[in-house]
Amino acid sequence: MTHVLIVDDDADFTSATQQILQKLGHEATVAGSVEEARAILTHSRFDLLILDIMLPDGSGLQVLETCDEDQLESPIALVTGHPSVKSLVKSLYGPNITYLTKPLNLAKLRSLLPGDDDEGAASGDDNANPAAHFGFLIGESEPMKKLYQIIERVANTSANILLQGESGVGKELVARAIHAASTPSAPFVATNCGALPRELVGSELFGHEKGAFTGAVKNKRGLFERANGGTLFLDEVTEMPLEQQPILLRVLETKTVVKVGGTEEIPVDCRVISATNRDLDNMVDEQCLREDLYFRLAVFPVTIPPLRERGDDIKLLAQYFLQCLNEENATSLTISEEQLETLAGYEWMGNVRELRHAIHRAHIMSDRETGRLELPQQLASPFARTTGHDLSEKLVGSTIEDVERQLITMTLEHCRGNKKETADVLGISLKTLYNRLNKYSEAS
Repeated sequence: MTHVLIVDDDADFTSATQQILQKLGHEATVAGSVEEARAILTHSRFDLLILDIMLPDGSGLQVLETCDEDQLESPIALVTGHPSVKSLVKSLYGPNITYLTKPLNLAKLRSLLPGDDDEGAASGDDNANPAAHFGFLIGESEPMKKLYQIIERVANTSANILLQGESGVGKELVARAIHAASTPSAPFVATNCGALPRELVGSELFGHEKGAFTGAVKNKRGLFERANGGTLFLDEVTEMPLEQQPILLRVLETKTVVKVGGTEEIPVDCRVISATNRDLDNMVDEQCLREDLYFRLAVFPVTIPPLRERGDDIKLLAQYFLQCLNEENATSLTISEEQLETLAGYEWMGNVRELRHAIHRAHIMSDRETGRLELPQQLASPFARTTGHDLSEKLVGSTIEDVERQLITMTLEHCRGNKKETADVLGISLKTLYNRLNKYSEAS
């Protein structure tokens, strides 16, 4: 039995956590303030402390000041994701600190309990579900550790950030992690620039006044206004029409927006995190982003590693995705070490998104009676199964445009005409896909 002290003034949170611990066979004591926790710690010792940072009469850190050296040797969980707090606590109290975000689920709670985290490492049970860094990111490989360090450094600044990486690496999750590490209580507003209709880009980003154009029946706040004080995430920023980019540049320079059809300059103060799956050479060659806008957006450029460069995380991610699916569907499927090795040996050109989809498909097809996950015989997407020899024979004499058209057509057929799914599989925006299909239609 583990003795746990929960220090939090959120009655719903403490009640739910206490009930879960009791059902697991552990004992939980609750305190709603620093003073109450200090009084309890003077005559009792606990195997685990769960502390909220913000309490009515102070901080959870003040509770630690009451603890003797023996108590500080026990696991301590702080309900926070802010890197500045994390660094401070590590410097004062050492590395024996875990960081959590609400709400706590069963897997997170069990992972904290001493003696429970060594069982079923590859079995897919609750203990296999790792804690997400900054609440969003899974991975313990060296490339991911370097990424976490970058997030911690940039989180304490207001610099605009450009995230670069292949389709499926998790650029929006990284953006949300940066936001959670800097201004978690402020708004996080996201949009896909490639999906915005050309004629409505200004209205969506900056808002419009009633009557500014046909259909503008009332005033509208733009994305910049909605993100004021927080973070605006511009996904696929390189798909934004070139004629709209000077307006975005002016907003970044002046920190003011003028609504479509309006004259008033409205101050806005938000960090802009943009993302693209194009590399710098491609952006230059395709001339899809103005140079002056690039330097405004990429004050701090961050490259997110593809999954094949962080192979040590594949097993961890597979277990995490399986456990999430088990929780969502009230199932208890497990995955064997042999299956994990199979997943680890695949290249995952679609990155984390492809791995997640593979686990999801396997979860759907698995027999609930056996309780064992059944991986598909072919992990690769159908359009990626052609051998190098066969592919070379088909491509000889073809133009780049012909190859692109063939790939899009095959993918669209595989997705049974679903254009949104086709765009996701190809790693392009829906708008780009429509442009290509319209071009092919006009040429035929």
